[in-house]
Amino acid sequence: MSTKLILLGAGKIGDAILNLLSHSGDYEITVADRDAERLNYVDKENFPNVTSVCSDLNDQTKVSQLIQGHDVTLSACPYFLTPMIANAAKTANSHYFDLTEDVESTRIVKQLAQDATSAFVPQCGLAPGFISIVANDVAKKFDSLRDVSMRVGALPTFPNNALKYNLTWSTDGLINEYCNPCEAIVDGKLRETSALEEIEHFSLDGIDYEAFNTSGGLGTLCESLIGRVQNLNYKTVRYPGHRDIIKMLIRDLELGKLERRPILKDVLETSVPMTKQDVVLVFVSVIGMRAGRLEQESYAKKIYAQEVNGQLLSAIQLTTASGICAMVDMLIQGKLPQHGLVRQEQASLADFTANRFGRFYAN
Repeated sequence: MSTKLILLGAGKIGDAILNLLSHSGDYEITVADRDAERLNYVDKENFPNVTSVCSDLNDQTKVSQLIQGHDVTLSACPYFLTPMIANAAKTANSHYFDLTEDVESTRIVKQLAQDATSAFVPQCGLAPGFISIVANDVAKKFDSLRDVSMRVGALPTFPNNALKYNLTWSTDGLINEYCNPCEAIVDGKLRETSALEEIEHFSLDGIDYEAFNTSGGLGTLCESLIGRVQNLNYKTVRYPGHRDIIKMLIRDLELGKLERRPILKDVLETSVPMTKQDVVLVFVSVIGMRAGRLEQESYAKKIYAQEVNGQLLSAIQLTTASGICAMVDMLIQGKLPQHGLVRQEQASLADFTANRFGRFYAN
């Protein structure tokens, strides 16, 4: 029996989610977006088992009507719509999933989940998302923890501009990560740190990278590991030189101020091209005590763009979409809690990578 699922948002990641879920044969999908042109693209792609609806997703009444009757609700919308969509899903007793990296909207989702009869699974995808599943899996192998470091980057395979970067996903989400406060555990205490700071340099496979604080990537891992780890942090990976230019735009030119962020979005979307020729880098390092010795264990993975079901998906599309689709699949299969808040780190890495969607991380 097919699971009735509604996807709100048919953008870069929504398109990839449709690709994966529609070809599985196990989901009866409704996709809604306010942009008729995007939906025409969906229809032309001839995704099986998909019905498209053009609707204003800023309208709470319309969103509530759309969600009614669906077993699962997936939000691939901008972060500022998250609270409204999550509330509508709760009212409809629909399992809720989203991709947001926004800390404040996720706090609202957590509150809604407290007495919910359906499952609330926020911050699926890559980071937050898969990175927390990996970090928790490695951390469980230690008797006690000292340091947990998480690094993720979605990078162009062929960088050729001053930023050494191409747009690969939500510009709103990117700006959020660069501007908003970050969470970390420092010396055993929960701290708020500044985005774009604490820059570090490292090499992997002979390629030089930089990493710096960005917001949202830890998801709920701080809450899960507080009291068990001395230091926990998340940083975004870029090619060297990127951070300095972004910091000039956001701090020196003050484009990071809330009222000026639309200017920054316009600058980026006008000047920095998109690409599907990208690579996603995932790196986790854990230091702790094991069998009476201080040891370190790391996880490193690179995922590249590839063709899936006849469609070329960028690495960030593929990793983000497979992340949320795997979590949906695992919930339906009973491998995740069926009500209330579900944290990413509650998922088993073995179950995730064995999943038909999560397998893209294992290849």
